Amino acid sequence: MDLDIEWPQIWFNLYHLGIAYLLALPMAFDRERARRGAGLRTFPLVAVAACGYMLVAVSVLQSANAEARVLQGLITGIGFIGGGAILKHKGSASGTATAASIWNTGLIGIAVAFGRYEIAMVMSAINFVTLRYVANLKTDPSEKTGDA
Repeated sequence: MDLDIEWPQIWFNLYHLGIAYLLALPMAFDRERARRGAGLRTFPLVAVAACGYMLVAVSVLQSANAEARVLQGLITGIGFIGGGAILKHKGSASGTATAASIWNTGLIGIAVAFGRYEIAMVMSAINFVTLRYVANLKTDPSEKTGDA
């Protein structure tokens, strides 16, 4: 059996997967620092997997319609993974920012797979800034009701 290794394709894929991985790290570090359930392993894996699925879809599927179906499945599947990060307790929910960030990380991987680095970089920056700095603007619900 003769292996026909296409090194340019391997480097192309490694490049894209590496970018997806790196762009997921800011959110991963933030969630890890905040001691959330998803962190340094989950976020890069979601980004790389989403990117990998789309790289395969683009390279083997013959129509935009077929690629769109893969994209639809990824969006749904990543939403399902994110849903696992949401916990409900006594009328309040926690983990919604982590869930949304997981979903966004999938988008980052998909954008990289399509060579849309500007979207991936902007989404990574928006997600990181939102997690890191916007949380400081939130008010504690107990402060509004007078509960301690």
